[in-house]
Amino acid sequence: MAKRILVVEDNDLNRKLFCDVLKANGYEVVPVSDGNNFLATAKKSDPQLVIMDIQLPNVSGVDLITDLKADSGMHGVPVLAVTAYAGKGDEERIREAGAQDYLAKPVSIGPFMAAVRKLLSD
Repeated sequence: MAKRILVVEDNDLNRKLFCDVLKANGYEVVPVSDGNNFLATAKKSDPQLVIMDIQLPNVSGVDLITDLKADSGMHGVPVLAVTAYAGKGDEERIREAGAQDYLAKPVSIGPFMAAVRKLLSD
């Protein structure tokens, strides 16, 4: 059975790119464009990995990671943070929230898939 990945990304082109690449590599994908329904969607879809954009409208991806990690049923799901918001100290703040890995946009497909495979094999 294919591993399920939740892709939280508000930019339509980025979300489509991530989803298409993941599907082409044999993964089942659950796209989420709005962070407001993230936790409910995560609980319903039971993903093995979450790919989280950090800059979302109305809510911070860092807060969503914190919420995921605080949920007893979801705290073990690994998170790959993907963001254009790559200022000094941001990676540390994102990892402290619970993200296991971090990629700065623009993301190249090779490093993206390497990070996904690493997180799913742990």
